[in-house]
Amino acid sequence: METKKQTKSKGVSAGLIILGSAIVASVFFFAVCGHPSHFDDKGHPLQGDVFGVLYQGGYVIPLVITLLLTVLTLSIERLFALHKASGQNKNERFVVKVKQKIDEGDINGATKLCDEQKGSIANIVREGLVRYKDVEDIPNITNADKAELIQKEVDEATTLELPYLEKNLNIIAAISTLGTLFGLFGTVLGMIRAFSAMGHEGAPDSTALAVGISEALMNTALGIGTGALAIITYTYFSGRIQTMTNAIDEIGFAIGQSFVKRHGGLVK
Repeated sequence: METKKQTKSKGVSAGLIILGSAIVASVFFFAVCGHPSHFDDKGHPLQGDVFGVLYQGGYVIPLVITLLLTVLTLSIERLFALHKASGQNKNERFVVKVKQKIDEGDINGATKLCDEQKGSIANIVREGLVRYKDVEDIPNITNADKAELIQKEVDEATTLELPYLEKNLNIIAAISTLGTLFGLFGTVLGMIRAFSAMGHEGAPDSTALAVGISEALMNTALGIGTGALAIITYTYFSGRIQTMTNAIDEIGFAIGQSFVKRHGGLVK
């Protein structure tokens, strides 16, 4: 009798990562960048001091840094998670070996390969192979229908594994937009400050003008950089997941075709 799988909760919580990133970003911005050692007696950043210039970016900067740290942390977490999900050996080699065993009719050998490989792909394929053995004993249906039952089992197992593979990717996708928007928001605030300095009667306040322009540029650079990094990582991980699901579909189809080939399409 088939034992149904339960949805597993795996991976690090995005909420904890965002909270931790916010704390680190706040400490870095106020305690490190805002330290008096980075400024002269007039409160201006020392020449060439990146931390002082970053502090002049205004209070939107720690928000953007939070998003940046979140992307970096989630990317590292996804790297480890997908590496674990891939299993012991390369997916391409595993797919070739399993298909070879299936074509030879060696279902036990293919199951053994899954046990050795481990990971999400191997788990899904193993469920299909277990179903392969189960349907052989089901009476009064055609073998073509039995092959469909095997494919359905593979699809169900894939549905259970996909949430783990795609976990936190929606957060990275959101940050790809939010990073740029927060950067533009900080840019607007900086330009407001710059134009405000130019709006006074007489000579404009050069210090306030410089601070406003600095705030605008720092937010622009950091926001665009964060958004670009999020887009790159999201595209990379989405591609890896798509490659894994393609491998699963390929083996699932091979299992069904092997069953029909070995047993024919008649009622058994």
